[in-house]
Amino acid sequence: MSKLRVGVLFGGRSGEHEVSLRSARSVVAALEPDRYEVALLAIDKQGRWLLGQNAAQLLAAPGSWTTQEETEQRSAVSGQRSAVAQPGVVVKPEIRGESLAGLDVIFPVLHGPLGEDGTVQGLLELADLPYVGCGVAASAVGMDKATCKAVFAAHGLPQVPYVALKRSRWETAPEAVLDAIEAQFSYPVFVKPRPRATTAGW
Repeated sequence: MSKLRVGVLFGGRSGEHEVSLRSARSVVAALEPDRYEVALLAIDKQGRWLLGQNAAQLLAAPGSWTTQEETEQRSAVSGQRSAVAQPGVVVKPEIRGESLAGLDVIFPVLHGPLGEDGTVQGLLELADLPYVGCGVAASAVGMDKATCKAVFAAHGLPQVPYVALKRSRWETAPEAVLDAIEAQFSYPVFVKPRPRATTAGW
């Protein structure tokens, strides 16, 4: 029985880059070598796409392994062999090229904007590459807090009280915004910013 060829995609340009690395280590360590052939695919903080040894080096960066469990994961990562790229290859995000054509599925382990907000999911669909997780619409809605709340409300799902505020309103009248919040809620309150990529006009 042939192994399923899985491309683990991690990193990204968001502020959750390091969180993605930790998640990817866990995923790689959990994929059984006798069932899966793992290819490491990375996006660095500058948005460059990395394959092969460059991706492995990003995942196994010195000084970023803090627990015994992660140390064991590092051993699992360093033992992986890339199924789709030669060491040292740096590629642009034209992922339908020959280097990724042999993959059976992409496992995105990206966190934050430009990763789990539907952007990468759309790119993978354009490239006709199967992937794990939610599709474009669900990813985009789930990432945008205000839109997600509105969808929940439209379907009658229970949720805690909230208020959506435009950045422009906060910038022009912060005291009025605080007064309105304090009139509606008691402390503590929690602020959840919308991703910049989805806040056009906000």
